[in-house]
Amino acid sequence: MASFKTVMKSGHPPTLFAAFLYFDFCFAIWVLNGAMGPFITETYKLTPAQTGFMISLPILAGALMRFPLGILAQYIGRKNAALTEMGIIVLAMAYGFFFISSYNDVLAMGVLLGIAGASFGVALSLGSGWFPPEHKGLAMGIAGAGNSGTVLAVLFAPPLAQAYGWQAVYGFAGIVMIVPILVMIFLAKEPPDCHGQTFKEHVSCLFTKDGWAFSLIYVITFGGFIGLSNFLPTFFYEQFAVTKVEAGRLTMLAALMGSGIRILGGYFADRMGGIMVLSIVLLAAIGSFLALTATPSLAATTILFMLCFAALGAGNGALFQLVPLRWPTNTAVAGSMIGEVGALGGAILPNVMGLSKQYTGGFAPGFVAYAVFAGVVLGCLFMWQRKWVGAWVGPRGKVLDKSSEAPAGAGGRMEPAAV
Repeated sequence: MASFKTVMKSGHPPTLFAAFLYFDFCFAIWVLNGAMGPFITETYKLTPAQTGFMISLPILAGALMRFPLGILAQYIGRKNAALTEMGIIVLAMAYGFFFISSYNDVLAMGVLLGIAGASFGVALSLGSGWFPPEHKGLAMGIAGAGNSGTVLAVLFAPPLAQAYGWQAVYGFAGIVMIVPILVMIFLAKEPPDCHGQTFKEHVSCLFTKDGWAFSLIYVITFGGFIGLSNFLPTFFYEQFAVTKVEAGRLTMLAALMGSGIRILGGYFADRMGGIMVLSIVLLAAIGSFLALTATPSLAATTILFMLCFAALGAGNGALFQLVPLRWPTNTAVAGSMIGEVGALGGAILPNVMGLSKQYTGGFAPGFVAYAVFAGVVLGCLFMWQRKWVGAWVGPRGKVLDKSSEAPAGAGGRMEPAAV
């Protein structure tokens, strides 16, 4: 088992750190409206359904922007794509600070916040691009731990909103965005794993069943993480009548657990296999969702959400241990496509929870729906792995031993099957 120091020596740690910080700050900005949901709801007297839609809009916009940014990164480089995106984000924050005066303006701002949500595939590909296949799971886990930006948002946005007004938070966010921009400029180096493919080759992952299978799993793991991260401040505020700041702190506990465990998910996926880790965490997520339907006490609910987020975070890390094994030459595009569909799942969840509250008076039906969906995906995973193992991945989802690959035809290398 390789030590952490050995893993770091195999790649370029400064680029990995820059990718983590880039994703971390972008993620924090992406979920700002969710972190400030109780403030915005109170200002415009929103219904639960309106609140759910307002919270989901940045997630939806970010999901739709991920794939185009991944394509752009393949042509201008991941570092340049990251810098371009962060520059646009600073301008978007200026709009939020100066021009919001109605609920429709908040919705428009939600679309602009989605720009920050597009960073996912580029950040993970940039951070892991210097590392060999056997260590990409850990490298992607570290870069992907930038979803700890949720912690920054729910920890700092509510008290700042309470002290200075929630619109001022956009201004603060635009200023601090300068930090990852400078780090990216001076520390990051474009990875050498670019293969100069055609556009058709870049988007080939869109036309394989594997791509959509990965996306469906990510709807549960990342979709659950981002959807709940955005909705929990409103959930705690309405379900337990805590203050807006306390709701943010409770959300922070769950989000911190999910962000940190993502690294371990990638680490154990490298060693145990991504498929095995995914099977375990999906079972844990199903159990957590079902337990939440019993409407336990505030303390028990917080602990259950921490367990749920830990499972979802580990699942995120495990899934992206598999991505560079399945698409080794266009990881950024594949990651962006999978991240896009997964984030769309996150956009659905706040709407489901809002509608559940508005029409049934509680959140339990929403949790049941997500648990059932996760169960279906887990069943599908057991079937998919039968075709994956041996084609492009080893037993349980570990790196395939190429020495055991059978030749295809007249001395050709066996290519991964598009299953």
